[in-house]
Amino acid sequence: MSPSRTLPTLLQSEVAAHNTAKSCYVTMGARVFDVTDFIESHPGGGELVLEYGGKDITEILKNEASHTHSEAAYEVLDDSFIGFFATQKVINTAAQSTHPDQIVPLPPTEEGMEQLKENGATSKVPVYTTTGMSSEDDLSKETDLVNDYKTHKFLDLNKPLLMQVWFGGFSKDFYLEQVHRPRHYKGGESAPLFGNFLEPLSKTPWWVIPIFWLPPVAYGTYIARAGCSSLAEEVAYWFLGLFLWTLVEYILHRFLFHLDRYVEKYPLPRPC
Repeated sequence: MSPSRTLPTLLQSEVAAHNTAKSCYVTMGARVFDVTDFIESHPGGGELVLEYGGKDITEILKNEASHTHSEAAYEVLDDSFIGFFATQKVINTAAQSTHPDQIVPLPPTEEGMEQLKENGATSKVPVYTTTGMSSEDDLSKETDLVNDYKTHKFLDLNKPLLMQVWFGGFSKDFYLEQVHRPRHYKGGESAPLFGNFLEPLSKTPWWVIPIFWLPPVAYGTYIARAGCSSLAEEVAYWFLGLFLWTLVEYILHRFLFHLDRYVEKYPLPRPC
C-alpha cells in the first residue's frame, strides 16, 4: 500500500463482492483487509478464510471454541489494511446530512462523528480523521509505536526521523494529515532525529536558553546606554525591540510556516 494516498471508504456491497480466491476482503469493525495473499498460507486451510470472505471476522478471531488466534494473525491483518468500511447507517446518515463530506470518506470529522452519534451509527466508525483520537482521554495515552507505523505507513518512531522524511516520498496531503495526528513518545521523551552523535543538539533543556542569551542581552543593554539620553528612553527602546521581534516571530509562524496551498502537490523527487 502506497503511503502517499488516503485510504478509501468501501461500501458493504463492494466488500461482499470480494469473496473469492482471486480477491478476498474481510472486515474488523470499520477496517477492511485484503487477505487474498494469505489464503494459501492460512494454517487452517484456505477454505476457512474464504468462508468469511466479504464478512466481519471480529467474533471468529476471538472465538476460543473455534480457534484462538495469536498476535501473528493480527499482524498479518495490519499488513493487509486497505481501507474503511461504511455501514448502511453511515451511508444513510451521510445522505441525510447537509455536509456529507464530514462523514465520508471515513474516518469522519468531529462534526461528522456528532451526526453519526445522533443517528446511532457509531458502532463501526473509526476515530476522528484529523487526530486519530476517539476521546480527550486518548491524548494522555502513550502511542503504540509499532502498530502506529503498521497502520499509517508514515514514520517509524523507533528509528531516526530525518532520513525517513528525506526519503519518504510522501505527498503533501498525506504528510499534512499525518503530522497533525498526535503521537506520544514513550516516557514523554522525543523521538530520535539523527540517531548519532548529533542527537544531543536536537534537545535543549529550558534552562540552557537563559544561560546562553542573558549575557549577550545584558551586554547589549549596557552598551546601548551610551546612545540614550535617559534610562526611560533606553527602557522604551528595549521594550520596542522586544515587541518588534515578537511580532516578526508571530508573522513567521502564522503565515510563512503555513503556506500549505503553495507547496508541491506531488511527492518531491527523491535524492539519488
